[in-house]
Amino acid sequence: MGKLDGQVALISGGARGQGEAQARLFAREGAAVAIGDVLEEDGNRVAESINDTGGQATFRKLDVSDQSNWAEMVEHTTEQFGKLSILVNNAGILRGGLIETTTVQEYLETIKINQVGVWLGIRAAIKPMREAGGGCIINTSSTAGLEGYFGAGAYVASKFAVRGLTKVAALELGQYNIRVNSVHPGPIDTPMIVNPDTPRRSDGEIGTNTAIPRLGRADEVAKMMLFIAADATYSTGSEFVIDGGLTAARTLQIGD
Repeated sequence: MGKLDGQVALISGGARGQGEAQARLFAREGAAVAIGDVLEEDGNRVAESINDTGGQATFRKLDVSDQSNWAEMVEHTTEQFGKLSILVNNAGILRGGLIETTTVQEYLETIKINQVGVWLGIRAAIKPMREAGGGCIINTSSTAGLEGYFGAGAYVASKFAVRGLTKVAALELGQYNIRVNSVHPGPIDTPMIVNPDTPRRSDGEIGTNTAIPRLGRADEVAKMMLFIAADATYSTGSEFVIDGGLTAARTLQIGD
């Protein structure tokens, strides 16, 4: 038996990286998985791979910043699998830039996908989850939703917003037996932050100066998502940090 037997999960940004790892793990644990992403070729590949190995998955193109796309995605999910019980708001973009040099258009693009996209996802999931008797919403924030990062004003603003929105949604939706939590990954070994030329150690990992001296792996974030969806049944409005100790402390050096 899987931890998610009988559950139906919708995962935005599920075509690669953290979202792909979550879709594959949730399917192995018994959930039917609806994958939404703008990357159609990758999304179809992941869904077909899950189906070929005995799981249940479907893919539909999803632009998380588009309200009608969300309505269509949720309708597709419920038509395919009968209900919606888990939503992982995973889709996001990372754009660097100083406040002084970032254009309004660049700033709003990040906010529209990372922040408004999560808000739209929550809104779209409320009705089917309420009809199903409850559910679990997991919003991917970041350690950038816990502290500032130089040269990442738009990204940090969007991820702090996701953290706050999560708490409001938890308060509003608890009456429907819908839990809402945020996850705050640190640096994870995915295409969002790692390019093919990034040097790796002999063990295949990319070293860092965090307490656990390597980048996190997408499967480790997926396991955190699974814990929240399946086991953390009394947690809502909570922040789950998975960062290798990045936010545990900072070293202050004074003088030369």
